[in-house]
Amino acid sequence: MAPRVGLVDLLLPERCAACRWPGRALCERCRLALPLIRAPLCGRCGAPTAWPVERCRECAGRRLAFRSARAAVAYDAAVRAIVSAWKEHGRRRLALLAVELVAGTLVRPDATAITFVPPDADRHLRRGHHPAERLARGLGESWGLPVEALLARASGLPPQRGLHLAERRKNVAGAFRARERAPTSVILVDDVYTSGATASAASTVLRRSGARSIEVVTFARAVR
Repeated sequence: MAPRVGLVDLLLPERCAACRWPGRALCERCRLALPLIRAPLCGRCGAPTAWPVERCRECAGRRLAFRSARAAVAYDAAVRAIVSAWKEHGRRRLALLAVELVAGTLVRPDATAITFVPPDADRHLRRGHHPAERLARGLGESWGLPVEALLARASGLPPQRGLHLAERRKNVAGAFRARERAPTSVILVDDVYTSGATASAASTVLRRSGARSIEVVTFARAVR
């Protein structure tokens, strides 16, 4: 049976989020060109390295509250366009792509539950959806783990976009609070790992509420 074509599909046909070619949310050429993150990696923050290291220049000397961080793809121009279409322009089908790439690229961390970095209330209201939560719930189905909303975000926090690394770390200090006691081992999901400041701040709160092992999983990460 042929798929149903709605009025919206006829008037606004699907276009590739990366190159704008009509037909699919992400065309096959752009999908094959995605910069998957492969070993060797930094054991702690997951940055690509020339050889395996426990700590790289990016995270050495920093106090990170999570055990490790891993991402599926590098945050290049094409992936930035995909994330923007997903987060800011309501292209929710891209969440399925993100789940598929993360689940197909990363080894499932050893944990008993999944949680996610909570949204800012104003941005959540404007977007009407929360990418980190959608990614977490998709991974919960794929990995067979419960998804729990363990964190809440303080109101009035300025966005991280455009801030330098030191400013990012300062900006998220005190940005989260625990909603309930956390399991001992947790996967913390977000859409993009940029400096690690958000992931570490959220992980600090999870530790204070009972978690002892926190593995950060994101769709993309900045590579310097």
